[in-house]
Amino acid sequence: MLRMTKQADYGIVLMTRMADEPERLFAAQELASVTGIPSPTVSKVLKQLAREDLLTSHRGAKGGYTLAQPPDEITVAAMVTALDGPIAFTECVEDAPGVCSQEAVCRLRTNWQRINVALKNTLEGISLAELARPLPPLVQLTVGGPSAVQRL
Repeated sequence: MLRMTKQADYGIVLMTRMADEPERLFAAQELASVTGIPSPTVSKVLKQLAREDLLTSHRGAKGGYTLAQPPDEITVAAMVTALDGPIAFTECVEDAPGVCSQEAVCRLRTNWQRINVALKNTLEGISLAELARPLPPLVQLTVGGPSAVQRL
């Protein structure tokens, strides 16, 4: 099963909360309290997002974090990449030769690369602003059926 790490999930939760008030300064402890994410984890994730220039760190007694860019300019791909590294569905999507022991005989590499590009493009096409806007709950998701998800 393909899953992003808990760290990336937590980072997106934190940034989505911050996107509700994009100009506001947020303290790590406050974000931990409102999201239910443990305080040490919040601090670690916020520092990583700041190192990757998605957040701006403000020092001092009244310090905290702000979004480094408007929410409509931050993509899900940027957040995932900042916390998990490059988006790669499988190891063979990387261009470095020798990563996969099956590379010499594998016929699927270009197809996996195609799938990875589609996944990356999808994540690049969704902004933090969009993610912060709630959608109606999912009603049904059909595998192999229409590509649209039915909503209430």
